[in-house]
Amino acid sequence: MHKIILLFLMSFILLFCSQKDSKTNADSEVLDVAAKERIRSQVEKLDTNQNISVDFITGHFDPSKDSSFVLIPDKYSDRHGMYMKKEAFNAFKKMYDAAKEDNINLVVRSATRNFDYQKGIWERKWKGEAKLSNGENAMTAYEDENARALKILEYSSMPGTSRHHWGTDIDLNNFNNEWFESGEGLALFTWLENNAEKFGFCRPYTTLDKSRPFGYNEEKWHWSYTPLSDVYTSYASKYLKNKDIHGFAGSAVASKIDVVSKYVLGINQNCNH
Repeated sequence: MHKIILLFLMSFILLFCSQKDSKTNADSEVLDVAAKERIRSQVEKLDTNQNISVDFITGHFDPSKDSSFVLIPDKYSDRHGMYMKKEAFNAFKKMYDAAKEDNINLVVRSATRNFDYQKGIWERKWKGEAKLSNGENAMTAYEDENARALKILEYSSMPGTSRHHWGTDIDLNNFNNEWFESGEGLALFTWLENNAEKFGFCRPYTTLDKSRPFGYNEEKWHWSYTPLSDVYTSYASKYLKNKDIHGFAGSAVASKIDVVSKYVLGINQNCNH
C-alpha cells in the first residue's frame, strides 16, 4: 500500500514539474517575441526620426558626416576609415568580446560603402579595369550587357543596391568561402553560426537553392545586424524601384534584370523577419 502511495506521489510530482517546465518555455518564447517587437518598434521610431529615404537606402550620403554612424576603431578592423551605424557597431563589439573569450578573433574587412564607393568597385569590373573573382575580364568576356551585369552580380552589388550602404552589414576575416571550410576559418564560421544571432547578426547570403533562388552567391563572410537591416529591407520592399538604380555604367540593365526584387530582396529569409 505504501509503495502504491509513493508511486502516486512521484508521478504527481513529475507531472507538475513537466507542466511547469512547459509553461516556463512557453513564457520564454512569448517574452522573446515581445522583446523582438519592442526592439523593432524602437528601431522604427529611431529611423523615422532619422528620415529613412530612397537616398539613404541607395547610399547617397557620406557616413563620416552622419551622426548616426561611428568610425570603427582600428582594434576591430584590418584598416582605418570604416564606419557602421552606432547601434550595429555596439552589438558587434559585444559579439567581438564574446568571440574573444572563445579564442575567436573577428576582424572587420569591409563595412559601410556608400554609393560612390560602390560605383568605383562596380565600374572597375564593368570596364574590365579589375578582374572578376574567377580571373575574367568582364568587358571582353561578356559583350552582352545583361550577361556582364549578371556575372558581376554573382558577388558584387550594383551601386544603389548594396546592403553595405546601410551601415548594418559587415564582411569578416576573409573573402573566400573555402577559407571558412577548414582550420581557423571553420572554427570562426562555426562560432558565428552558433552565436551571431544572440547579438542580432544574420548571414543574408546563404547557398542559392529553392528557399533563396535569386541573389548573390553564398558569402560566408557577410553578416547583417537585423534589428536595423530588417527595417531598411522592409522600406526597400515598399519604396525602392528599379528606376531608382541609376548613375553608373551599366545601370540601364537594372530594370531588365529586376535588380531590386532579385538582389536587394534576394536574401536568406531568416534575416528578414
